[in-house]
Amino acid sequence: MAKQDYYQLLGVDKNADEATIKKAYRKLARELHPDANPDDPSAAEKFKAVKEAYDVLSDSQKRSLYDQYGHAAFDPEQGMGGGYGSYGGGFGGSGFGDISDIFETFFSGGMGGMGQRAHTGPVKGNDLRVNLTITFEESYFGVEKEIQIQREEHCSTCSGSGAKPGSKVETCPVCNGSGQVQTVQQTMLGNMMSVRTCSNCQGTGQIIKEPCTTCSGSGRVRKTRPVKVKVPAGIEHGRRLRLNGEGEPGERNGPNGDLYVVVSVRPHKDFERRGDDIYTDASITFTQAVIGEEVKVTTLEGTASLRIPAGTESGTHFRMRGKGFPNLGGYGRGDMQVQVKIEIPKKLNDKQREALTQFALSMGEEEIAKGKGFFSKMKDILK
Repeated sequence: MAKQDYYQLLGVDKNADEATIKKAYRKLARELHPDANPDDPSAAEKFKAVKEAYDVLSDSQKRSLYDQYGHAAFDPEQGMGGGYGSYGGGFGGSGFGDISDIFETFFSGGMGGMGQRAHTGPVKGNDLRVNLTITFEESYFGVEKEIQIQREEHCSTCSGSGAKPGSKVETCPVCNGSGQVQTVQQTMLGNMMSVRTCSNCQGTGQIIKEPCTTCSGSGRVRKTRPVKVKVPAGIEHGRRLRLNGEGEPGERNGPNGDLYVVVSVRPHKDFERRGDDIYTDASITFTQAVIGEEVKVTTLEGTASLRIPAGTESGTHFRMRGKGFPNLGGYGRGDMQVQVKIEIPKKLNDKQREALTQFALSMGEEEIAKGKGFFSKMKDILK
């Protein structure tokens, strides 16, 4: 019977990274373990097939050969791709069963420890990421938000052990709790020691004969829980906050991962942020522009006074110091940049029109004052 493709067997893409492959394997291993399926006679074979797929795809050297030659890379009847011959009885009867033994020897601890050994110590948990949207005002003043996150947590029923309450987690008799199995092989180069992940316990060093019914023996359950996030005043759109230890729990008493909160700031209808400065527009009257006056300008903290000097033109920018965003690095505050726009009245009564006409005459603008397009010409002058 033809073997199933290893990638399909684990349910991962051919471009899947090491973490994705490991996660898929662990999930299937828990589901298909013979101890968890006592009534399924085919469970042992399914578990063995998944383990075989993981052993190849988790090893970069083996995976490279598999991607190039498929199952033939590890079949002594075909050799690597059919063009390299069989390794079954080669090297003068050195004892290598097939090419997988060679790779286990050279890349799993043989040759004085080349390659990677199985991880048996504490491992930090996975980091998590969530998005948080706040208002423009909240980014200015700072805010504390409560968000809901989904993460894996230790099962409260079994306290994370994976064993049914009242039962015990036993030390694996094959590896004696180390999660690794060492073997010595006699080769043409001499005796070589290889270190492999224990297939009996999948490297955990423990055997669970009676799995917890709540977490199915994994020791973890997925929960939704609230987390408070303190957003500092002055935070910018796209900035990322890190909450230490709010990620998923680690393995083998490893520390929790971290939670990363990516902040999005909604735009404001009246204000625009550029760096730590705030840009806005303010309308003033024709009289205020000509004579000059102190006007009130709306800021994020209320109203503030702005002195408009006589003869101000429409489009002039004024700076209001310290009215911008607080700097996250603690270097003071930005400013508010105000662009004034002169409001032109759309309708004039006779008295107002006469007053403006006299004003134009006093300025020596007889043609403007007497012309039919007097009002439109005044608009042009004030632009």
